[in-house]
Amino acid sequence: MKQAVNQSENRDQIIDDLATRYTTKKYDPSKKVAQQDLDVLYESLRLSPSSINSQPWKFVVIESDAAKQRMHDSFANKHQFNQHLIFDSSHIILFAHNPAYTRDDYAKVVDKGIQDKRTPLENREKAFAGFHFAESNTDENGDNSAWTKAQVYIALGNAMHTLARLKVDSTPMEGIDHELIGEIFAEELGGFECHVALAIGYHHESEDYNFSLPKTRLAISDVLTVI
Repeated sequence: MKQAVNQSENRDQIIDDLATRYTTKKYDPSKKVAQQDLDVLYESLRLSPSSINSQPWKFVVIESDAAKQRMHDSFANKHQFNQHLIFDSSHIILFAHNPAYTRDDYAKVVDKGIQDKRTPLENREKAFAGFHFAESNTDENGDNSAWTKAQVYIALGNAMHTLARLKVDSTPMEGIDHELIGEIFAEELGGFECHVALAIGYHHESEDYNFSLPKTRLAISDVLTVI
């Protein structure tokens, strides 16, 4: 009976987390996310699922004032409406994808599977069968960025749900200059591309207008069909 009650409470908590999370518009710069919560977030990123377990991503955490200044500078040409989030939020995370994922990249995944005893060593070559899916999403120039970029959004959704469970606010940002970010953070990105970032922290009690607005979504019947 106790287990059934706990399961019911867990289900209710999941819905409550999703129903109460929202996109924060104004952060309180005096509030920082605790390291123990950051550690949970970082592990959730690492554990995020991806097609063929490709993990074609890199997450760059912007924490220091110097790094925030570089991110602030990346708004020089456009999307200035998001610029204020950089110093007000606790952290910014760049979600970057590999635009040219190769068999050598997948080999790291295969070999880690062997190390973790998921894949027997003698089955190493067989394990590359999954890479066919990556090849089918790669053009004649070796570009598979549309596919790898899609994987990053799985990690982004996972991060936002994790933060909701932790009661940490967040703001996904596609309103960034990916070209300028690529220049300013070239060393950290190492050839990866960033088209979306996530601000995290705690909303400003009096200045975040979005906090008090009711959540609105289409009805379940408009988006879900059971057949």
